[in-house]
Amino acid sequence: MKKKLKMDNIDCAHCAMEMEEEIRKIDGVNSANINFMLQKLTLDADDEKFDEILEQARKAVKGVDEDAVIL
Repeated sequence: MKKKLKMDNIDCAHCAMEMEEEIRKIDGVNSANINFMLQKLTLDADDEKFDEILEQARKAVKGVDEDAVIL
């Protein structure tokens, strides 16, 4: 399943890159791309575990920048 999700409070392009790297490490993620300028995450992950993967992605984002969120 591929979804585009709004993000908020990403402070810099480097932080977005680090978030992408952490999300890509999650089991079941096929691809992850964060557009820093648009503050959007495109996440492609296994359908069956998508909700669980999304929750792990939210935690990964917080691990890089406590203020950043996936909406």
